[in-house]
Amino acid sequence: MIGKLKGTIDSYGEDFVIVDVGGVGYQVHCSTRTLQALPAVGEAATLSIDTFVREDQIRLFGFASDSEREWFRLLQTVQGIGTKVALAILSTLKASDLAGAIALGDKAMVARAPGVGPKVAARICAELKDRAPAFAGIDPAVSRLSGALEDARAPAAVADAVSALVNLGYGQPQAAAAIAAAVKEAGEGAETARLIRLGLKELAK
Repeated sequence: MIGKLKGTIDSYGEDFVIVDVGGVGYQVHCSTRTLQALPAVGEAATLSIDTFVREDQIRLFGFASDSEREWFRLLQTVQGIGTKVALAILSTLKASDLAGAIALGDKAMVARAPGVGPKVAARICAELKDRAPAFAGIDPAVSRLSGALEDARAPAAVADAVSALVNLGYGQPQAAAAIAAAVKEAGEGAETARLIRLGLKELAK
């Protein structure tokens, strides 16, 4: 199995690049984001590779980072997600943004990718939410609060504070993250007004 390719860019296609490694040209399918990050023809490039083997074909998928490759693999563990949709998602969202969206349950952001409807986005968030925070570097408290809000288990003051920020025009994930930080600073018994003040302060950073 090929795990990495290091060579020079030979040519570009619509959704792939030909990488010349010692005189052998490897056709590597990539996300739009990865293709845009690669250098010009004739210049050196390194790609993390995922080798896809079927009875009738072998396809190489290339990524700018190991993290992007891991997300490509992780997305395909979700029912109904194949290589095409996984690449479409990674073409639309950076790996870190995808991880953050899933960790915070931001289904609308995930659904921005072509071919990903609301139901598929909800499935992705539900099935990967426990694994996303580790990729995103998100405080687990933020992820827990988002889950509590969705299940209506958050304390009333916290839920009201998040609702107030949403009414001010902030997205639900942003509001939840800000109020989670506020709760961390003020404590779980803090009043709604104080949480809102601290949340706005957090959002202004």
